[in-house]
Amino acid sequence: MRKYYTRPCNFYYGNYAKKLIKNKNALKLGSNPNIAFDQLEVFERKKGSIQSKLYSIKEINYLNKKKKEVVKSDLKKITANRKSISKIKFDKPKIMGILNVTPDSFSDGGLFLKESAAYNQAKKMINGGASIIDIGGESTRPNSKTVGENEEWKRIKKVISKIKKNFSKFPISLDTRKSQVMKKGINLGINIVNDVSGLGYDKKSFNIISSNKIPFILHHMQGTPQTMQKNPKYVDALLDIYDFFEEKINFCEKKNYSKNLIIVDPGIGFGKNINHNLRIMSKISIFHSLGCPILIGTSRKRFIEHIVTKFDTQDRTGGTLASVLYGLSQGVQLFRVHNVKEIYQGILVFNKILNTN
Repeated sequence: MRKYYTRPCNFYYGNYAKKLIKNKNALKLGSNPNIAFDQLEVFERKKGSIQSKLYSIKEINYLNKKKKEVVKSDLKKITANRKSISKIKFDKPKIMGILNVTPDSFSDGGLFLKESAAYNQAKKMINGGASIIDIGGESTRPNSKTVGENEEWKRIKKVISKIKKNFSKFPISLDTRKSQVMKKGINLGINIVNDVSGLGYDKKSFNIISSNKIPFILHHMQGTPQTMQKNPKYVDALLDIYDFFEEKINFCEKKNYSKNLIIVDPGIGFGKNINHNLRIMSKISIFHSLGCPILIGTSRKRFIEHIVTKFDTQDRTGGTLASVLYGLSQGVQLFRVHNVKEIYQGILVFNKILNTN
């Protein structure tokens, strides 16, 4: 557990950001040439409390020795270019399209169980602006039932094969908690593993990923799908999840698995209540100091209903788009969504406005 944490903030965009960087009045954020920042929020864990304070980047040298060491180390990771993962570049925001080949997912269960329906949906998302498709054969919504690995693989293998046959260079992420499903998927050509348990469900998962040098999404979930929404508790959700990520990344690096293969996902809605989710989203840029690309999955999540109450809709496209655009403004690189074309449209318009001076 850390004592100090560093969050970049006060962002600038487009040509103005480039000008500030050139004049050394701001720092670049990762690989995106169109986002700069000139302030840091430094969090400090103290006995029984969390405190934070804003500093300009020019005030860093005046911090006490220990705080300055942490902040400067974090800044190197915040400003470092992110290496491409499965040919996905992180110089601008990308969309991950969700393909649930399940009978019981929370918003689209049963719609894409047939191979033809699943393939057509994947094709629609690819043509609609997705940079990667995330395919899953087991629902992990709250209170969902665990599916056997044979049944899970049976649901997804044909559609993976068909996508790979017709879109051979298009990246596929495999959403699974099970090492044997991962192994079969890797043999079939999947490019990334997305494990909502953060490699905690199956002890063999890391060995499968590591031995194949396959990239993976390090996802946070407190508990299991059956227990995660039963009164989740944290000292501080934001910092506790940061500690979880840092511990897992350090473990991977000690096992000679490169951090450059890891994408972090704080797991909105997975073992979090509305306040936890909003705390994470509002300070999402803190995860840049881990040095990995950030993914968020807010699409159609229940926290949107909690905010909008009687104005809730089935697709929650408005709430999803709002959370995506906020994440974009904070430098988040990857967005996992259902309604690819609508969200991609929103990103294009929002980016154009941000980058017009």
